[in-house]
Amino acid sequence: MRAGTATVSGKRRKVSSLLALAVLAQLAEHPMHPYEIAATLRSRGKEHSIKLNYGSLYTVVDNLAKHGLIQAVEARREGRRPERTVYRLTEAGQAELTDWMTELLSAPVKEYPQFEAALSLLPAVGPDQALDSLRQRVSILEKSITEERAQLTGLLTVLPQLVLLETEYHLRMQQAELEWVRGLVSELESGSLPGLADWARWHRTGELRSELADISAAAVAEAMSGGSERTSDQPVSGPGEEPPR
Repeated sequence: MRAGTATVSGKRRKVSSLLALAVLAQLAEHPMHPYEIAATLRSRGKEHSIKLNYGSLYTVVDNLAKHGLIQAVEARREGRRPERTVYRLTEAGQAELTDWMTELLSAPVKEYPQFEAALSLLPAVGPDQALDSLRQRVSILEKSITEERAQLTGLLTVLPQLVLLETEYHLRMQQAELEWVRGLVSELESGSLPGLADWARWHRTGELRSELADISAAAVAEAMSGGSERTSDQPVSGPGEEPPR
């Protein structure tokens, strides 16, 4: 359990997918048709940071146009290829792009990574199983870092660093994670992780030490008393959801 200052979610937007943000950013360079937008994003490796598929892209483009954030300017036909509609960024689209980018760059948002979720529930598996899994993670991270570093080196020969910052960021995050996981593996291997003996005992006997059981029961009681005003049939609101009325 940890506290933080990150917000749960940002402001509501007319078109909220990150692919929409990518479309706006590409059209800020110059007018393009959707296929060119996709090709440009892929040539810069953006599909590693933003989920990109053509079906979703055309839906996003339609929604952006419907809300006046982009505008069709012409239709082009190249050879025997189907006619393609070229879009430009509108003034409203530029304002949305600037506001959205400013929000994402300045305000940390609480996210829910799968690995963090697994760590929060780590005692659900035994120490030996956890150690084996974490060793596998170390190996996978080491391989991924090696591959991504080589990919970044190659991309820097043809693209400016400015359009590869997210790759540098992801590489640094992986390196930091690897260092941290290695430390956790070391503590598990040496037996120095606080609480390890009780964790192992629980999985061996099915019983918690009385002190730990008392602490857990007290924490549950406090959490339940804090939500006593909520009726039993009201669901707990999730991330980004409004509380039940």
